[in-house]
Amino acid sequence: MEIMEVKQRSEEILKALGEVFVSDSTVLRRLVCAALANGHVLFEDYPGLGKTLLAKTFARIIGCAWGRVQFTPDLVPADIIGTRIWRPKTSEFTLEKGPIFTNVLLADEINRSPPKTQSALLEAMEERQVTIEGTSYSLGRPFFVIATQNPIEQEGTFPLPEAQMDRFMLRMTTGYVRTLKEESEILRRRIRWMADDPVDVIRPVIDQARMVQMQDVVERAIYVDEHILDYVSEIVRATRSHPAVEVGSSPRGGLALLKCSRANATISGRDFVTPDDVKSFAHDTLAHRIILKMEYEIDSDVTQARVVEEVLKGIETPKEYSRRVQG
Repeated sequence: MEIMEVKQRSEEILKALGEVFVSDSTVLRRLVCAALANGHVLFEDYPGLGKTLLAKTFARIIGCAWGRVQFTPDLVPADIIGTRIWRPKTSEFTLEKGPIFTNVLLADEINRSPPKTQSALLEAMEERQVTIEGTSYSLGRPFFVIATQNPIEQEGTFPLPEAQMDRFMLRMTTGYVRTLKEESEILRRRIRWMADDPVDVIRPVIDQARMVQMQDVVERAIYVDEHILDYVSEIVRATRSHPAVEVGSSPRGGLALLKCSRANATISGRDFVTPDDVKSFAHDTLAHRIILKMEYEIDSDVTQARVVEEVLKGIETPKEYSRRVQG
């Protein structure tokens, strides 16, 4: 598969998403970039804004198998990854796979379960495998998690630990629609669908094999100049030295920023990364990896997003960079 075909297929996916989900096109584009970069996404927003619908619609459009886990306080790790069950008829244990054995896993209201249950996803999100009673099982390609959580309702919830947050490539918000026209369009589509959930009538745009091919193009065909690599590294390192920050972004944050930049270049039909690719994803890849000092946590004027913005302003954008391998 060539870069221009990935661009064309990505545009088809974005068009299909836009026909179902009324939102800022930037949100949809970043979701597609995360999938092409083989990363996981955390949607953090108020109830009723369509986070679950977007995740289900996206899985359907890319033609991949998907599963859903509704996180609750009584959920245990085996409910997610599976377990071995004794079969009296055959006198042996057999593996009962959990919903994690899929391509797209919707982890709905992930902060409703305690950390022990949340941690069941850690190995799968990082290594694309799970371990059940000492035996490791690989997960098929593609595999990515789309999780949702409500940031305003704290009773009965368990904040995601830093290790879990660090494994999400992007943290995004869908946000309210911006105009009256968009608000009315949501109602029009509901009437047209004659159902609250139109997922069953959505036709895939691509299939699983093609999605894997698109991911391979992003991984192997996009050139990144040394000046761009230094730019990404400077941004990540600057988050650690900011005066309001207790803990800055991990190296995994730099990798996430690089991967999303390459995916954005691919969707744009380019085989090289520009500084604008990096800037456009800095907030969504780095902000959730930053822990503010306690005194700044109390001050509502200082946020993780503001730290990233100040970091970007304080680092000079590369003026010269190569668009292809030299030599």
